[in-house]
Amino acid sequence: METNGTLYHYSPNGSAIPQVLKWPALFLSYLFHPVFVPLYCIAFLVYVHPSYFTGFSEKEKFYTLLISAVNLLFFPLLTVGLLKALGFISSVFMRSKKDRIIPYIACSIFFFWAYLVFRNQANYPLILPSFIFGIFLSVNAGLIANIYFKISMHTLGMGGWLGLFLVIAFSQTMFITGFLCIVILVCGLVGTSRMALGSHSQKEIYSGFIWGMIGQFIAALFLLA
Repeated sequence: METNGTLYHYSPNGSAIPQVLKWPALFLSYLFHPVFVPLYCIAFLVYVHPSYFTGFSEKEKFYTLLISAVNLLFFPLLTVGLLKALGFISSVFMRSKKDRIIPYIACSIFFFWAYLVFRNQANYPLILPSFIFGIFLSVNAGLIANIYFKISMHTLGMGGWLGLFLVIAFSQTMFITGFLCIVILVCGLVGTSRMALGSHSQKEIYSGFIWGMIGQFIAALFLLA
């Protein structure tokens, strides 16, 4: 539709945004989809942080990332694909609260298993199982919140990323100010994109950020303190 010479995109809830903003918002939504965010964070811990994985060979680092990808990325994607194929969910985009129930439960199981895998191997730094346990807590908070409103899974993931970086900052294991600023900026862009697309209300966006961070703080309190 054209209004005053500007093309508008109408989201499912009826809100309109300039068409030129639709594609950047979609790009950010896919790039920082919650299923990818844990892998970004673990890659940072493995390859960027100066001390957590000191002494690990390149092969061991790769296997760490591979194990994480299988449990935190492949299994969740496979589950959603199977649920859609079997007709248990109406869309792989999980736009309704009902569509999100089984994926939340499945991801909770996968994340807890990944936590146990890394927690029971003494050679891994505790920050890794702590981060994954924090995700597990946030996913369960999202499952409970989903009973009442459609909390944003995107900001739940980004909140976990921000929470991880704050935990690293408080631990003073590296100078992370620059990375922290970048993540805060990305959090703002992702939250704005989700609202611009009409996918969530402000309450759903901010709740995701809050519970994503709280999950990381609780996990760090119990495993790193």
